[in-house]
Amino acid sequence: AEGGGLGSGFVYDKQGHIITNYHVVESATDLEVDFPSGLKVRGEVIATDTDSDIAVIKISVSPDQLLPLPLGDSDALQVGNPVVAIGNPFGLSSTMTSGIVSAKGRTMESMRQSPTGNYFTAAGLIQTDAPINPGNSGGPLLDLQGNVIGINRAIQTNSTVIGAEAGNIGIGFAIPINIVKRVVPELISSGSYDYPYLGLSSLDNISLMVMEELGLQDSYGAYITSIVSNGPAEHAWLRAGDQATNIEGLYKGG
Repeated sequence: AEGGGLGSGFVYDKQGHIITNYHVVESATDLEVDFPSGLKVRGEVIATDTDSDIAVIKISVSPDQLLPLPLGDSDALQVGNPVVAIGNPFGLSSTMTSGIVSAKGRTMESMRQSPTGNYFTAAGLIQTDAPINPGNSGGPLLDLQGNVIGINRAIQTNSTVIGAEAGNIGIGFAIPINIVKRVVPELISSGSYDYPYLGLSSLDNISLMVMEELGLQDSYGAYITSIVSNGPAEHAWLRAGDQATNIEGLYKGG
């Protein structure tokens, strides 16, 4: 990357495809891929997905120098399952840290903007307390059988969620491997992956005060706050609220 940068990744197949985070290679102009064996080769980014923050790197080496990691089943994970992260935190290569699955189904902003200027949401993320630090991004999160169940993406700090700029406080996020298994084959074959698009924004964390203002009986699901004009949601007759409430910016009737 311009100015230099570090990240992690893992071998996907014997054809020389390496998986990492998009934000690790986002501004890369000269990409070096280092192996624990001491092998160092140049790599080329052949496809990226800003929705899931995945990038595929291609290297040219003999297949016998490549050891693809087995991919697990992130849907089968349960909160409390032990996990380990392997990566390159602060340049300390081949570092292993351990923890548990703290939660499933977390959301954070993706790296792709919507037509309205907001960022799409990346959903279904795995939360873990396995220490993840700058340089771990793109590395594997594994179960105790050695199967990759996620790609380490970001950490929570005292101020914000970031990809690679602060120290660990015990809250890390990983892209579930089942998303990777769906997206990466398409990235390799066609260079991109198309996600379903609804064309709406919503509240998915509804307080009791908001429930009372909206007249809701419970807080399950999501409450629509805006609809993209002429988008799929509008054509499906989904509607945002248009009646003022006592909370500024909150409208009922959606």
